[in-house]
Amino acid sequence: MTPLRARRWPASIALLCLVAAALAQAPVEEPGGREAAIRRSQQQAGAAYRELRQAQHEAKLAEQDYLNLQEAHRAALRQAEELGRQLAAAKKALEAAREREARARKSYDEALDAVDRAFRKPPGK
Repeated sequence: MTPLRARRWPASIALLCLVAAALAQAPVEEPGGREAAIRRSQQQAGAAYRELRQAQHEAKLAEQDYLNLQEAHRAALRQAEELGRQLAAAKKALEAAREREARARKSYDEALDAVDRAFRKPPGK
């Protein structure tokens, strides 16, 4: 063996070992394996599509719920404003009624006092 060949010998063995290791790790394709892989991929794609459609449907329902509740909230605010105006008017009416009651009570008390005074007066001259 020449010195040049002696140097190539370990490199050749190392290269041969690398090729053998690579071949040992390469997946062995079964007959019909490609078709099975295609079927699995198609089934996964179909399942993913169904999931996408379901998610789109649920998103559409959630959006409709949101819009309905948003409108109901606006209506409730308008109703609350109207009820607030009615409450203010009722409060004014209550205050006016209480004032009328106080004036009527004062008139009644004055009339009773006049009757009492009339009874206490000595009979007439």
